[in-house]
Amino acid sequence: MTAVALAAGLVLTVAGCGGGDGGDDAKEPRPSQKANGNGGGSSGGQSDGSAGGEPLAEVRGGEDITLTVNSARRETGGFVTITGKVTNGSGKAWVAPGWEGNESEVALRNKLSVAGAKLVDKKGKKRYLVLRDTEGKCLCTSFGQPLQAGKSKTWYAQFPAPPKGNDEVEFQIADMPPAGVTIGGGE
Repeated sequence: MTAVALAAGLVLTVAGCGGGDGGDDAKEPRPSQKANGNGGGSSGGQSDGSAGGEPLAEVRGGEDITLTVNSARRETGGFVTITGKVTNGSGKAWVAPGWEGNESEVALRNKLSVAGAKLVDKKGKKRYLVLRDTEGKCLCTSFGQPLQAGKSKTWYAQFPAPPKGNDEVEFQIADMPPAGVTIGGGE
C-alpha cells in the first residue's frame, strides 16, 4: 500500500515537474551568471534552492556547453528534484555525449537525456543516481533531439534524498565539472 502511494506521488510530481521542451531561449547570460574564467567550476550556491533569482550553480564544459542548476529541492516522499538549463554555445548541434550514463540498459532507454547524472553527498560519503521507473526510464529530462547551436533547453532530474542535514551536494554529469549546490525546501 505504501509503495503504491509512493509511486503515485512520484508520478504526480514528475508530471508537475514538466521537464518539457524548455523552449529555445539562447539569451546571453548576465555577467553574474557566467562561469569563472578557467573554463569550469561553479558559481552561485547561496540560495534556498527555489526556482527564482540567480542560479545555484553554473559550469562550463567541453564543446562550449554551459550547465546551469536553478533549483534543488527536497520533496515529500524522500527525493530531491534538481532543475536547470543547458546551453549550446558551440557552432554545431550537440547530442549530449555520455549524459545518458554508461549503464547499457539505462542508456538504451534514455537516449539524449540526463539519466547519467549523479548527486554526490560528500558528508554522507554517498553517490545517488537518477531515479528510474519500473521500465528503466529515468525520472529526468530526455531532450529528444540534438540541441542546436546557440540554443538552450531546460532539464530536471530526480534523486533519492540524502539524509536531512546533508544539504551541500555536487551535481555531476558526464565530462562537466561538478556543480556544488545547496538543497532547499523540506519535507
